[in-house]
Amino acid sequence: MSRSGAPEKKHLNIGFIALTDCASLVMASELGLFRKHGLEVELYRQPSWAAIRDRVTLGELDAAHMLYGQIYGVHLGVGGPRTAMAALMGLNHNGQSIVFSNRLREEGAVDGPSLKRLLARGERSYTFAQTFPTGTHAMWLYYWLPAAGIDPLRDLRMITVPPPQMVANMRAGNMDGYCVGEPWGGARAIAEGIGFTAATTQGIWRNHPEKVLGTTREFAERHPNTARAMIRAVLEASIYIDTPGNRDRVAEVISAERYVNAPAESIASRLRGEYEDGLGRRWRDADYMKFHDAGEVNYPYLSHGMWFLTQFRRWGLLREEVDYLAVARQVNQIELYAAVAREMGVAVPSSPLKVETLFDGITWDPAQPQRYLDQFAIKA
Repeated sequence: MSRSGAPEKKHLNIGFIALTDCASLVMASELGLFRKHGLEVELYRQPSWAAIRDRVTLGELDAAHMLYGQIYGVHLGVGGPRTAMAALMGLNHNGQSIVFSNRLREEGAVDGPSLKRLLARGERSYTFAQTFPTGTHAMWLYYWLPAAGIDPLRDLRMITVPPPQMVANMRAGNMDGYCVGEPWGGARAIAEGIGFTAATTQGIWRNHPEKVLGTTREFAERHPNTARAMIRAVLEASIYIDTPGNRDRVAEVISAERYVNAPAESIASRLRGEYEDGLGRRWRDADYMKFHDAGEVNYPYLSHGMWFLTQFRRWGLLREEVDYLAVARQVNQIELYAAVAREMGVAVPSSPLKVETLFDGITWDPAQPQRYLDQFAIKA
């Protein structure tokens, strides 16, 4: 047990969505790491990100696998009730995909520019899906499409679909494209012959933030030792997953019906960084899904939270200007995480802010959020 003290609450209910990036929570349970750190954890698979939001804010779940943008949306009351939230740590980087239907390919659209040309013909309306209005998948779509001159709010119909239902909805013809995490991104769409990978999210933003271990700020403040214990267990699991040679075992474990409920190989291939796009291209992606990366994944950079806030402003989700840095400091529990990381010998960055450049060549500088926003021609 840590010198920080025993957990105030030992029996926890933690939620997750059936996605490859729930792996660190699953492995923390399966490897006995929660128990090692004084916790008795029940993992509960949830049907949608909306269910995750509702059950965390109502206290039915103590913590959960949450979308980075989602936790900020809940904290600010965007699109629903406002609840002060806490991001304890990052869970993963990379590993999501933008998928086009085979019908789009037949119509001549295989990437952003060719989709733009197809839309200009005006032959029919087109529907794309994301997984939660303030979530990462919505923001990746809303960033990637405008780089090709497509306005996601005016040129397309956008709908929300839970991750495990994406493939079935595309098979039924309910949408032309979507953005989601693996294995429902490229792997299953290609395997079932319904679509192909038009873009990977690591191709949009190398080593981008994705999911976090989220809870309410009230829970984190009332149970600091419990929060530390969760961070320790999940950090150990993250290190295990990123240790060479462990990923096939991870894929096998999380493929179980009670977790992701998908064939192990459809999880393992992209988890190993082995990609194919369904159009004949195969490659080894060095920027595949990462769970630790020497601590870079797990440290909750304030600049990552701030970036999502800029996108909320860009697309009219936030109607009024906010203090980006102040909000990020409220949500991202950098001191709590850093104390645990140092205790475990995990590197902690010298600054919670970093400058990053995305695929369109536009540089995100958290010191100048308004200047960053002013560079975008397409916005709400």
